[in-house]
Amino acid sequence: MATWQCVKQCGACCNLDPADRPDLDEYLSPPELELYLSMVGEGGWCVNFDHTTRECRIYSDRPRFCRVESKVFQDMYGVEPEEVNDFAIDCCRQQIEGVYGDRSLEILRFDKAIGL
Repeated sequence: MATWQCVKQCGACCNLDPADRPDLDEYLSPPELELYLSMVGEGGWCVNFDHTTRECRIYSDRPRFCRVESKVFQDMYGVEPEEVNDFAIDCCRQQIEGVYGDRSLEILRFDKAIGL
């Protein structure tokens, strides 16, 4: 069974382009939506994403909506704890493929890391 994990120096989730996420207001509170939109920088990338190191500059203090945690996914998406692993894998695969492509090094690294 595949087990979700974040792959360092991927950054696909840091591509925040609101055009790719038209339903933001369905799972973010008004203050969270305002924060999210304030984080969108050039090309839709998060202003806190360091393109050189491909890491988050505020990782330990990142907002709730940037965290893959059972409680967050239950609150935001209504995903039950036992479904979080599969849901997170699907979300990551979709985002990585959308940002980098379905044959990218990033998707290959992700699939290997999670055991696919």
